[in-house]
Amino acid sequence: MTIEAQAPDDREATRIAWGKPWEILQARLTGLYGDHPGFEDLQAGIEASLLRHLMSRRPGLSAPDETCEAGPDRREASGQVVYTFYVDRFDGTLAGIADHAEYLKSLGVRWLHPLPILQPRPGDSDGGFAVQDYRQIDPRLGDMDGLEALARDLQGSGIGVILDVVCNHTAREHAWAEAARAGDPKYRDYYITLEDPADVAAWESDLIDVFPDTAPGSFTPDAEMGGHVWTTFYPFQWDLNYANPAVFAEMLEVLLHLAGKGVQGFRLDSAPFLWKRRGTTCRNQPEVYWIVEAWRAALSIVDPSVILIAEAIEGLDDVLPFFGRQAPGCDLAYSNGVMTALWGALADGDAGIATKLIAAASARPDGANWLNYVRCHDDLIWNALADYASPQDLDRWSRFYDGEGESFANGRAFQTAAGGVPSTNGMAASLAGLEDDACPTGLPARRLILLYAIVHGLDGWPLIYMGDEIGLTNDEAFAEDPLRAVDGRWLHRPLMDWARAKRREQEGSVEQVLFAAMVRLGEAVRALNSLGVSGRAMPCVVGDPAVLAFVREDGARRLLVVANMSDRTVSLSLPQGFADARDVLALSGGDCDSNRLPPYGFRWLVAS
Repeated sequence: MTIEAQAPDDREATRIAWGKPWEILQARLTGLYGDHPGFEDLQAGIEASLLRHLMSRRPGLSAPDETCEAGPDRREASGQVVYTFYVDRFDGTLAGIADHAEYLKSLGVRWLHPLPILQPRPGDSDGGFAVQDYRQIDPRLGDMDGLEALARDLQGSGIGVILDVVCNHTAREHAWAEAARAGDPKYRDYYITLEDPADVAAWESDLIDVFPDTAPGSFTPDAEMGGHVWTTFYPFQWDLNYANPAVFAEMLEVLLHLAGKGVQGFRLDSAPFLWKRRGTTCRNQPEVYWIVEAWRAALSIVDPSVILIAEAIEGLDDVLPFFGRQAPGCDLAYSNGVMTALWGALADGDAGIATKLIAAASARPDGANWLNYVRCHDDLIWNALADYASPQDLDRWSRFYDGEGESFANGRAFQTAAGGVPSTNGMAASLAGLEDDACPTGLPARRLILLYAIVHGLDGWPLIYMGDEIGLTNDEAFAEDPLRAVDGRWLHRPLMDWARAKRREQEGSVEQVLFAAMVRLGEAVRALNSLGVSGRAMPCVVGDPAVLAFVREDGARRLLVVANMSDRTVSLSLPQGFADARDVLALSGGDCDSNRLPPYGFRWLVAS
């Protein structure tokens, strides 16, 4: 029975049963679209959609929901290791992922995050981020039945699937855009077109170019649309008009549809850009956070276990509201500031900048979690640290990872907006210098393990980027592929080297050492739950400025992580109560003196 067919009393009973999430959804919809002439139709349509998806939900999908509602919130537990990759770079197809399920389980993966797999436009699709059809899988990778089967099989192994949903824009070839270009007024209002070039110039004066070298400007002329279409990223990626409530409803339907296929999490790509307002950068407007809170509330009615991740590579003050302000928002957000700061600290051999960012990140609200990472598929954006470091610092780090001066790194500078410093491309192993020294006990391998030891020890979920577990380095061959050569980020999107992965079984190889370290880190971080360790990471001082130190002490036992960001041996002055604490990792090697750390050494000390 649809909600339209229900008697008024039945409809009210349904809404009451939906509880607080329904109240939140109603409030956010009213705030966003209450003055829109189609508001009542919007409400009725969303009610009907929620009921339809709730009643058609497969029985097997309810288990994670019940777990989420019953016991301790699984989102708070340590050890939720996420593994992220491009499917075609990993093993070609969704079926290939299933073939490597044992590999992933042995690595301790709890969440699998394939980068965009929904059907992209033909040719250049910005790595799949130009979606032509949200309800189909890229045919090169498989189909929707294959995704559903994969999600079901992985769920049986305790692994959830997180998908990218590109919510800010569609491909120019999407059916909505095709209809808009054909003159359909309904779909023309799904996008933003400016007819007056002077109007375009006025908007552009406040906007920040994302790709100033390869795709300058935020508008693209289109004769069929009769003006300039808003295209924040590439000309073939058309921004959606979220001032139109039909767009909100369409994207909610996409999320509910995919959740019904067994997807347990969504990375909301480019979320900061969803709302446009003249006179601003059109990033992180208040309505953006309302939209996210509304999606969260709707999903909580139908699929309460589904997680939302904010892909918001912004300053901390703009990221924190994605967790929700007066209502729950995203469950996780990328801890971009800490990630970038760790590389800056490693370049300087000084923990100062990382200490600042970890302290700032502790401002997250209760119930929210950081997604902590070392590298990902995107560039390393130094400008994201502008509120915490001087322009000279940013410039020095950018140059360092471009290989200038006394650098150990094999990175490459990327484009930047006017007034900023170039970002950096490169695999983590290359930025750590592994091409120049592949010794399993050498400094590059120790740098890489050090960074992963830190992100596993922080509060939140640790993410492993494909290949870091075996020291996969840069893909210089990207420049020979016409579809990839135009975008320098393909430097750090290599093919998985399964021959190298096999060498993880070869004792003493760098692959074995790195893989074993990742496995041990995963085991140790999950063990923190039984040890009673919890709480935010809070920086502390242990003497030498090269040492990054933080404590987590809200649980029954306290954790102190100490990490030497330099290539020299350092002395420690441990806080009270940690002198006789147990190192639950014992991974860093070298000097075992409790008051000293070897180059790039670290310890996880647990005390009562």
